[in-house]
Amino acid sequence: MQQVRVLTGRGVPMRRADVDTDQIIPSDWLKRVERTGFGAGLFSEWRESSDFVLNQSRYEGAPILVAGPNFGTGSSREHAVWALQDYGFQAVLSSRFADIFRNNSTKTGLLVATIPQDVIERLWDAIDEDPNVEIVVDVEQRRVAAPQLGIDVEFPLDDFTQYRFLHGLDDVGLTLQHDADITRYESSRPSFRPRLATA
Repeated sequence: MQQVRVLTGRGVPMRRADVDTDQIIPSDWLKRVERTGFGAGLFSEWRESSDFVLNQSRYEGAPILVAGPNFGTGSSREHAVWALQDYGFQAVLSSRFADIFRNNSTKTGLLVATIPQDVIERLWDAIDEDPNVEIVVDVEQRRVAAPQLGIDVEFPLDDFTQYRFLHGLDDVGLTLQHDADITRYESSRPSFRPRLATA
């Protein structure tokens, strides 16, 4: 997981509510065993329509998805987060996220920021008019801003999740912070007990 302090970039306006994980990454893609390659399946059924927002070249390469309310509902599939990240999204903004989706996102480094729906709609309108509108998601200050629009709002982020983003720590990284303690404990265990394999 990479450190995230301040993310600045363009946005993609997705004017849809109640987007579930099966729409984010359809179930035919769940046969893969790697965590990579899911970007091709992101919203794959919707991408069959030429006017779908991700098919519009003016939004190509934008790292921030500006989504409708209740984003990430449905089953608890981490693949939905992996697909968003593999496609190139680094953050999703919405007025409401499904709890499991939010949890999966923060554990793998996808920044999700809950901001008011009226702000989302202002961003949608502005991005429709000018896809180069700059959005700033500041993890340190817990704020989302669009300076040229006069938008600057706070988003909730608990201290522990903020710490994980600022230091680039997923669950494995958090565990490895205690490597010396783990090694010391393992070396003191009687030899007849199970122990960690060492390389």
